[in-house]
Amino acid sequence: MTAVDARPETSAGPRPESAPGLRFPTGFRWGTATAAYQIEGAHAEDGRTPSIWDTFSRTAGKVRNGDTGDIAADHLHRMPDDVALMKDLGVTDYRFSISWPRVQPTGRGPAAERGLDFYRRLVDELLDAGIRPVATLYHWDLPQELEDAGGWPERDTAHRFAEYAGLAADALGDRVATWTTLNEPWCAAFLGYGNGVHAPGRTSDLAALRAAHHLNLAHGAGAAVLRGRLPSSAEISLTLNLHALRPLADTEADRDAVRRIDAVANRIFLDPVFHGRLPADLVADTAAVTDWAFVRDGDLEVTSAPIDSLGVNYYAPSVVSAGASPSPSPWAGAERHVAFTPADGPRTAMDWPVDANGLHELLTRLRDELPSLPLLVTENGAAYDDYADPSGQVHDPERVAYLDAHLTAVHRAIADGADVRGYFVWSLLDNFEWSYGYSKRFGIVHVDFATQRRTRKDSARWYASVIARGGLEHP
Repeated sequence: MTAVDARPETSAGPRPESAPGLRFPTGFRWGTATAAYQIEGAHAEDGRTPSIWDTFSRTAGKVRNGDTGDIAADHLHRMPDDVALMKDLGVTDYRFSISWPRVQPTGRGPAAERGLDFYRRLVDELLDAGIRPVATLYHWDLPQELEDAGGWPERDTAHRFAEYAGLAADALGDRVATWTTLNEPWCAAFLGYGNGVHAPGRTSDLAALRAAHHLNLAHGAGAAVLRGRLPSSAEISLTLNLHALRPLADTEADRDAVRRIDAVANRIFLDPVFHGRLPADLVADTAAVTDWAFVRDGDLEVTSAPIDSLGVNYYAPSVVSAGASPSPSPWAGAERHVAFTPADGPRTAMDWPVDANGLHELLTRLRDELPSLPLLVTENGAAYDDYADPSGQVHDPERVAYLDAHLTAVHRAIADGADVRGYFVWSLLDNFEWSYGYSKRFGIVHVDFATQRRTRKDSARWYASVIARGGLEHP
């Protein structure tokens, strides 16, 4: 099987023309994305052991309706059909995550070959379909045994991640050319250990800050292992859910609120990974929580190992002001100083504002701060209350409008000099939406969870047409 070379070229190619329509550069990567626990199901097959999300979803009151990912979209058993769906849409890239407890059930020791075999089959199906595999090593499903040993607040978890990265690279590195170490470490640290709305459900500012550092350390150590075991052409990446922040009012107090959240939401990852430093204001803001002694000599050299691209996940902006956040808060060191105000305008079923300008703001910020680093929009999408009508059709005009607006923002960012190489719709399928269970639908393909029937929504047909023409058909 010949691997698809996914490493970015030295330039994004010709800038898009403004007419006819909005065309994207030649070679632009049109993708879609999923995550293992959200779609795979087969929670106890092939030696897989519980992850923190298996445990969390079984804890009363943590997930809406008591839903779990035990079956989810049953992707493990229906994978060939799902790949055929992607081929039919015309996507060039598929971003999936590897289940750590499926590949290394205890988080230590040798790989479970039966678990790896599923990913071998997936990669073969993708390559046969002409789709570039984009593998994410960690999308929040920490093996429960590692959480029992302390989880991400403990340094050893970063070392265990690097070992796991090596197992995956050895098994799939000859065919997967694009590797992402972590997905949204902010969520893993601050929603998992800060306010406890995600697994493992702990509520400690100190644990959240320690987890953030050890996730950065895991990224750097994992990237180094990947670099040593993969072909030189491999693309190594990290995906961050960077926050687009705006002050409620143009006052010094509200601007300082933006600074505080930028430190604990964005620069806590950007600075160690790309500049080999901790933000000085973050250290000062969190002095009452920790002295950061858990950051050891040499750690920041590890965290800042060079990578080939940065993934950006974006859904909505945040409007902040001086005030206080409800407790427990994910904003360690800032909760007594910052309040959040709902932005104006239309909203999704998640009650998130629809504002594509925030994506343009993030991409142009990164253009200025990391001018030589290629960017990928690795998640962007919206949940709406769509359903199959009596004829079996799923009409989702609000999602089409959302995606159109955000792709327009990406096009504008490219025209403004941002080196954006691709766009991945979240998500391919309706899935287990974390603490919301099955109550929120992000997919461009509808899933009837009772029958597992897949139905292309209007948004899927729209996205296929965008891919086919290489851009948006605007007047």
